[in-house]
Amino acid sequence: MSVIEEVVTKIEDWKGKTVSIHPLSGGLTNTNFKVNVDGVPYFVRVPGESTELLAIDRNNEYHNTNAASQTGVAPKVLYHIPEYNVMVIEFLNGKTMSKDALNEKGMPARMAQAIKKLNQGPRFYSDFNMFRLTEYYLKICKERDIRVPDGYDERMSTVAQIEQAMKVNPLPTVPCNNDLLAENYIDDGKQLWLIDYEYSGNNDPTFELGNTCQEMQFNDEQINEVCAAYFGKATSDMIARMKLNMIMSDVGWGLWAAIQANISTIDFDFWGWAEERWGRAVEKMDSKEFEGWVREVVHR
Repeated sequence: MSVIEEVVTKIEDWKGKTVSIHPLSGGLTNTNFKVNVDGVPYFVRVPGESTELLAIDRNNEYHNTNAASQTGVAPKVLYHIPEYNVMVIEFLNGKTMSKDALNEKGMPARMAQAIKKLNQGPRFYSDFNMFRLTEYYLKICKERDIRVPDGYDERMSTVAQIEQAMKVNPLPTVPCNNDLLAENYIDDGKQLWLIDYEYSGNNDPTFELGNTCQEMQFNDEQINEVCAAYFGKATSDMIARMKLNMIMSDVGWGLWAAIQANISTIDFDFWGWAEERWGRAVEKMDSKEFEGWVREVVHR
């Protein structure tokens, strides 16, 4: 039996009922399924191969998914089968968002409002730090001789400069998803739901905001809209923090993509994604605005 078939047999409440399993497309790390049980839909996520190399802690994910559901912006965990690291989650009837959909008028503010609700919820199990994760991913790449885009090592001094700037006037950490790419938003017509807590942890909220702005490739007007909706107004220092975290988003997740290109069985151009992200990060590091962002963050 496949893992999903075995999991279905483990849930006592489903025994003797009519169960049908339907694969869902879209996951970049795991395999996702819609499971109908006597006509009631459930979402089931089966972890991908070697995801521990991506620094995913399944205990952290389970704890944080439960915590996030208490805010009303994340679906509830209905069953947990720890021996398979599988969660059965409330099925959301809504539209899985795309980059284009989230670039529509008014969406940046809606995203910021959903994020703020999550960030104001119960503390998460552990912390998330993209600087430490970047170091870990680089170490994995070196140990396993995994190809990374040219120039990573040479740019780590710039990454250290960003981290030092962030430490001067740090923001209190809050529970963050940390991986809000377009497909991790679901719109049910009334609200945006935030899903997938594999990389969740307590973090600087401007990473959450900068990361999602980077995923959507928002322009300056949209970045300002996110900042204003979250903080009440768009200030130059918060925008600068978001901009530096947009760089860190591409630095860290670019390495993630390089590792996935080496280990994943999912049909996706991970290497192309790694190169694209690194190219964007380098472009911003070399931009005439970079030193200004650093100054704004240090002297706010």
